[in-house]
Amino acid sequence: MTTALSRHSDRRISPVFLGILAVTAVTGWATWTGFAEQPGVAVFLFVTGAWIVSLCLHEYAHARTALHSGDISVGAKGYLTLNPLAYTHALLSIVLPVIFVIMGGIGLPGGAVFIERGRIRGRWRHSLISAAGPLTNVLFAIVCTAPFWLDALDGVPADFKFALAFLALLQVTAAILNFLPVPGLDGYGMIEPWLSNNVKRQVEPFAPFGLLFVFALLWVPTVNGAFFDLVDSVLRGLGVSDQDASYGYSLYRFW
Repeated sequence: MTTALSRHSDRRISPVFLGILAVTAVTGWATWTGFAEQPGVAVFLFVTGAWIVSLCLHEYAHARTALHSGDISVGAKGYLTLNPLAYTHALLSIVLPVIFVIMGGIGLPGGAVFIERGRIRGRWRHSLISAAGPLTNVLFAIVCTAPFWLDALDGVPADFKFALAFLALLQVTAAILNFLPVPGLDGYGMIEPWLSNNVKRQVEPFAPFGLLFVFALLWVPTVNGAFFDLVDSVLRGLGVSDQDASYGYSLYRFW
């Protein structure tokens, strides 16, 4: 009985997450209706709230997949509650990604939840746990762009459309960056189970710096240009124009 109650509480959605979801919904409504005197403020809060929601879902996907793969410890750690404060690296998982969005309009991935890999058997399961997070960003991007690729934009207010376009850009950038086979990112986590122990030992010291390495590379003009050319191509494939995403970013940076 106690175990069942404990398990239920381990999986109860956190009030913190519900609060973030409520802020996202209210500011999304304000963006849609034009209720706010300064639309940029509503767009900023809506996109930031939705971005944090996507980060929570990203980490939840890692944890949920790990749970079904054998790591039953994720529940006791609070990972199944969608509470961003429960993550082992709240700064990397939430704060830094939001700062990166504000600074450069880039959905840079955050730090992953701590998975007890020793509890999990099978290389495919390890790879799937790492892939679950960025696949969530892919799904989020598809949902955000649905009005575009379904040609269902009639009646959608311009500010809301631009906000969705910018939010989709963040999801696409997060997915692409997360799939990079760089130590410390999910892309490397997908291939790591298939590497030799010798290679793993050589790469391990660089894992804490992988995210910073990617961020530094994005400041190189040629790399930045090539990266956003790829992002723009994906967005165009989903029906979102460069102009829509650019307008959304301009509204987001209302200051």
